[in-house]
Amino acid sequence: MSHELSDLLLTPAEMAAVDAAAAASGIDSFALMERAGAAVAAAGLRLRPGALRFVVLCGPGNNGGDAYIAARHLQEGGAPVALFHLGNPARLKGDAARARDGCALEGQALDLYRPETGDVVIDGLFGAGLGREVPADVRMVIEQVTKGGLPVLAIDLPSGLDGRTGRVLGAAFQACNSITFMTRKPGHLLMPGRELCGELEIFDIGIPARIVRAAAGGVIAENRPDAWKDVLPAEQLETHKYKRGHLVVFSGEADKTGAARMSAISGLKAGAGLVTIAAPRAAMAANAAHLTAVMLHAIDDEADLEDWLADKRLQAFVLGPGFGIGARARGLVSTLAERHLVLDADGISSFKDDPQQLFDLFRGEPRLVLTPHEGEFARLFPDISGDDTLGKVDKSVAAARRANAAIVYKGADTVIAAPDGRALINTNAPVWLATAGSGDVLAGIIGGLLAQGLPAFEAAAAGVWLHGEAGQRAGKGLTAEELATHVLPL
Repeated sequence: MSHELSDLLLTPAEMAAVDAAAAASGIDSFALMERAGAAVAAAGLRLRPGALRFVVLCGPGNNGGDAYIAARHLQEGGAPVALFHLGNPARLKGDAARARDGCALEGQALDLYRPETGDVVIDGLFGAGLGREVPADVRMVIEQVTKGGLPVLAIDLPSGLDGRTGRVLGAAFQACNSITFMTRKPGHLLMPGRELCGELEIFDIGIPARIVRAAAGGVIAENRPDAWKDVLPAEQLETHKYKRGHLVVFSGEADKTGAARMSAISGLKAGAGLVTIAAPRAAMAANAAHLTAVMLHAIDDEADLEDWLADKRLQAFVLGPGFGIGARARGLVSTLAERHLVLDADGISSFKDDPQQLFDLFRGEPRLVLTPHEGEFARLFPDISGDDTLGKVDKSVAAARRANAAIVYKGADTVIAAPDGRALINTNAPVWLATAGSGDVLAGIIGGLLAQGLPAFEAAAAGVWLHGEAGQRAGKGLTAEELATHVLPL
């Protein structure tokens, strides 16, 4: 677990608990708000020194309180400031009311704001506390600011974003910069929130670390090595290939063998001691022509596989890349029900008509990893996928519980979830990883880690991270073949 508070992810509810605990401990909550507002003002002056006018939008809660303080500091610093408020500021309570009383600026109703050239908007309307769609007057301002291309500095999160899910609640500002306090929220990392936040800064306003950590559930976190490094196999001088694990990757037919080879070489690069491609006899020659370090074994049907599984050194399997959709895939998966399996691509789609058939095979200790993109996720979990009240983390966790599997819900904000409710959001993947065959490489990496003995969730999370690192090394314009060569073991 990271020791840096800024590395934690707290949901809006958890952050509210932090604020309440800080106040209950005797910490001056208004002093915390004062530091937050001052930090916003300082960020505005530093980031936008050429602003002709700072337009401060103040909401009806504590986010608005931060904004009133920011407006006061900007004015005291000599910057031109215009203040607009949502609702009746006389109804503010507590620290927010005190912040408003300390600001000498006369505000106007939000619907009176008209963007001007040179405006820099400081968004203090809602932050992370919004749980419903933005009202019409806020939507109108968002549209005007967006149309005018004005820079926005968001306090906590751009208004209109759900701090837990990163979803847009009707409309949201596109911020150039966001400044949050103590820790990030999941909405800072999940799409489209990650893009809408712009450059993110985390400012320590002085809440003791013990209070922040006590409220952090740790269920949702960023996917970093701290989350899984404790289960990595120890390096030993006395070892051999079977101690490092034997991975099997299933090949498709003779004209569809490339995907399996990319998975196989990726598993080998990820540290598996031995990798074998299990291919139909008709595809043996096509595979043999391209393989050196990876071995070949003929498997046509379930009977062939059952005979081979007498070798207990076969630790992990990958099925799906280039394999083909249908009964053969389902039969082989059924035969592998007691082994560790990464099911990808065609393997997933083979169970679209009866996903429960798949889930029933893998009960007990989780040993299945599913790696769906959005379309494949919808095929296995149509009701979960279609539930608009759930964010991506919620959907991933619900799917993991139903399938008793580690779920890698792929995308620009890949989420890795476990049946016990843990979830990690990945952030290190470059945009150029979105290329044909990239998923085949990922499946192989995860398989290679499973073969080395990592539990399903940790193998999935570490595999996604290694995949992102390989993409960074390969650089723009990569192909999947090049990506596989840049995979490095943990």
